[in-house]
Amino acid sequence: MNPIVMKKLQKFIGYTFTNITLLKHALTHRSASSQHNERLEFLGDSILSFIIAKALYHHFPKMNEGGMSRMRATLVRGNTLAEIATEFSLGKYLQLGQGEKKSGGFKRESILANAIEAIIASIFLDSNIYTVERIILYWYKNRFKKMNPTGTKKDPKTRLQEYLQSKHFSLPIYSIGQIYGEAHNQIFTIYCKIDGLSELLIGIGASRRKAEQDAAQNALIRLEVE
Repeated sequence: MNPIVMKKLQKFIGYTFTNITLLKHALTHRSASSQHNERLEFLGDSILSFIIAKALYHHFPKMNEGGMSRMRATLVRGNTLAEIATEFSLGKYLQLGQGEKKSGGFKRESILANAIEAIIASIFLDSNIYTVERIILYWYKNRFKKMNPTGTKKDPKTRLQEYLQSKHFSLPIYSIGQIYGEAHNQIFTIYCKIDGLSELLIGIGASRRKAEQDAAQNALIRLEVE
């Protein structure tokens, strides 16, 4: 990749790499090379979760564990990371295979979010935990300002569970129905079984977690809770 192009991306990110190969690795999708960014993504996911949890702990000293968990989930979820990637115009820097390019992979939420996590890991490996913490908090500065500790809505699975418990019903059972697509671009179908309902509630999403949340939301609608 052109050094001038890489320099521009580093300016967006707010960090200049000593080992630029780490950044190139973070931008490489599995469709483009066997030396792809999924291991970096794994590491970056854990680093991001830790740093956001630490920041919430210090920013909101009176918030309980459940509230902090919900806020963290909002801040580290895929669409938030994809928003950050879009702010960097990250899609045009990604190394994708021809198939992914043609199908619009450069703007796909999951690919953008995964690349952000991989970049986080690459910054950590190129520097240290304190530097990557500073960079992440810089990215999230305005998002923290907009967070409302009293207005963070619980996710559908939590709302469904709390509703069923309040009625003394059994907890819902989630099971995988079908999985479509290749490993890096799968669509999950999840079934949700609730005592008292004859039909299964169905959820669809780009990950098992998202599909379960979709199924739970559909269950809340079916139960006329929402």
